Amino acid sequence: MVNLKRIIIGVVWLLATFGIGTLGYMVVEGWSLFDGLYMTVITLTTVGYGEVRPLSQPGRTFTILLIFLGVGFMFYVATAIAQAVVEGQLQDVFGRRRLEKKIRNLKDHFIICGFGRIGEVIARELSHNNIPIVMVDNRPQHTPFLERSGYLHVIGNATQEEVLLAAGIEQARGLISVVSSDADNVYIVLTARSMKPDLNIVARAGETGSQQKLRRAGANVVISPYELGGQRMAQTILRPTVVDFMDVAFGEAIDLSLEEIPVGSSGDIIGQPLKESGLRQRLDLIIVAIKRLDGSMLFNPQSDTRILQGDTLIALGSKANLDKLMRILAA
Repeated sequence: MVNLKRIIIGVVWLLATFGIGTLGYMVVEGWSLFDGLYMTVITLTTVGYGEVRPLSQPGRTFTILLIFLGVGFMFYVATAIAQAVVEGQLQDVFGRRRLEKKIRNLKDHFIICGFGRIGEVIARELSHNNIPIVMVDNRPQHTPFLERSGYLHVIGNATQEEVLLAAGIEQARGLISVVSSDADNVYIVLTARSMKPDLNIVARAGETGSQQKLRRAGANVVISPYELGGQRMAQTILRPTVVDFMDVAFGEAIDLSLEEIPVGSSGDIIGQPLKESGLRQRLDLIIVAIKRLDGSMLFNPQSDTRILQGDTLIALGSKANLDKLMRILAA
């Protein structure tokens, strides 16, 4: 911005100098407008083609003053333009290197492929929950918005291994592929799965039949936004009160959240029945379900259901109490 201001000021003064030079020759020497402009141009640019006409003593004195005044402005403008170009290039280089260094230092982050409407929502939600992310998009025009949003990003085609490597796939916890093309999503999943077999991959399916292809390619979870949207709209008609409850419960208006919390290897509630764990009394939480280590799911577990090591508790309650439970189970 500073360099741009300098360039504008220099150009304005330079144009003013051309005007003064042209007018000066017209007044001092009695030349025409074109002859005065031509003489001013060859003088300020130091071309040195020679004088248009023989100069009088006042004309030579005016030319000397014009050279001292105008050539300085010419160099000023040229220097400002060169500085702006060089600084802009250096800023791009060093800015990109800083970005690459931050991505290399990331661990257990998520790579989001595709910065469209869905990708932007996912990025916002994960960032809101302090989960590190790296955006990958092949449209350079999105770079300014990504930079303003503060997202670490890589501009490139996510189907290419070098792009996923630049996004830190070797240290990533998971990858979310939500580009607009189902075919591209399949290629991204295939590439990511081959590069890191244990990577957690979530993919978007737009067309009917794409879910199976994406699962075969290696996606752990496949989601169809259109199908989910249709189901949600149908539920607003079939079960409007339930939908209203979900909107209130998980909106920003009240402090309520549904969280999955893994049970660590130690802790005083391992092996205890739910009724003796005191979770309801101490933390005012509702255990909606328990996922066992073998993948089986116990919905609405009974009070005598025991909490085992390796379980994942699905709990409903305030965020503060859920954080307390997370610390208790991780102990």
